[in-house]
Amino acid sequence: MYILGIESSCDETGVAVVEQTGQNAPELVAHALHSQIVLHQPYGGVVPELASRDHIERISPLVTNVLSQINISPKDLGLVAYTKGPGLAGALLVGAGVAASVAAALGIPLMGIHHLEGHLLSPFLSQDAPKFPFLCLLVSGGHTQLMSVRSMAHYELLGESIDDAAGEAFDKSAKLLGIDYPGGAELSKLAKNGNADAFQFPRPLLHSKDLNFSFAGLKTSVLTQVKKLEPNLEPYKADLAASVQAAIVEVLVKKTQSALKATGHNRVVVAGGVGANQSLRSSLLTMAHQMGVDVHFPPLEWCTDNGAMIAMAAGMRVQHGIELGERSYAFGVNARWPLSAVSI
Repeated sequence: MYILGIESSCDETGVAVVEQTGQNAPELVAHALHSQIVLHQPYGGVVPELASRDHIERISPLVTNVLSQINISPKDLGLVAYTKGPGLAGALLVGAGVAASVAAALGIPLMGIHHLEGHLLSPFLSQDAPKFPFLCLLVSGGHTQLMSVRSMAHYELLGESIDDAAGEAFDKSAKLLGIDYPGGAELSKLAKNGNADAFQFPRPLLHSKDLNFSFAGLKTSVLTQVKKLEPNLEPYKADLAASVQAAIVEVLVKKTQSALKATGHNRVVVAGGVGANQSLRSSLLTMAHQMGVDVHFPPLEWCTDNGAMIAMAAGMRVQHGIELGERSYAFGVNARWPLSAVSI
C-alpha cells in the first residue's frame, strides 16, 4: 500500500510517499520539500500568515511531484496522512485540508499524525534503523524532551523543557549576536571558529535531580554579556557562539546520560532539528562509547520538518496494527498536543 504523507506545521512544506506491505517496515519511495527560509528571512523569524499562504501555493505541486517520481496516480494511494499538530494552527489547517480533500476524493482512509512522533521515528528512515526499546532525545524547535520508548506508540515522558527549549536557546542567542535567520544553524557554523571556553555561560538544571531542561537563564546571560561587549561585539562573536553551543550541548548530553542510567536503556535515538548539530552529535557519540550504548541519528536531511517522517509514522502505525481512530473526513488540527495523547 502506498501512503501519502503531508507536513505543514511551520515553515517547511513536505510531501512524501512510503510503501507499506504486510508486516514489513515502510519503505520511503518518494519525497519533496520546500523550505520557507528565504520568505521569512527579512523578518528574522517565521511569520505565521505568510507561512500559511506559502503552504497553500506549494502543497499541490509537491503532491504531483512525488507521485510522478514513482509513476503512480492518486488512485494507487491507500492512505493519506498529515500533521495534525502541534504547530502553527493556520499552517496545520492547510495540510489537513489538502489531505482530507485527497482522501475524500479517493474514498481512502485519512490519518492525523503527531508532529513529534514523526520526528521521534525519523531515524527509522535511515539504513541503520534503531530497534525498540530505546531512549529518545527529542530536540525539535520549541520542544526538548527525553522519552522512554518501549515499543511503537508506547512513549513515556521522562523530562522536558520548562521554559525555552534548546532550539529556542540557539535561535534567540543567535538573534542577540546579530546573526541572520535561521539563527541556530548559523550560530553553529560560526562556533566552529570560536573558543568554547572563552565565556562561562550557565548550564541550567545541569545538577538537578530530575530530567527537565531550562534554557531561559542561558539566554539572559548571553544578553548580559552582549551588552557588556557592545559596541565592539564583532571580534567576540565566534567565541560567544562557541561558548553558547558548549553550554547547550553539555546540558543535553548530561541529561541524556542520566536518563540512560535511570532507565537502563542501551540505545539512544536523537531526533529533531537540533539533532543536526555536529557538536551535539560528536559529544553524544563520545558519551555513548564511554557507556557502551548505541546511538542513532536521522540522516541530516530528515532532521528538519519533512513529509517523509509523517508518512513513515503512518506506515509504522499500520505495520504495528495501531491507528489514531481518525477515519472520517471532518479533519481537525491541534496546535498544542502532548505526545502522550497518541501513546497507548
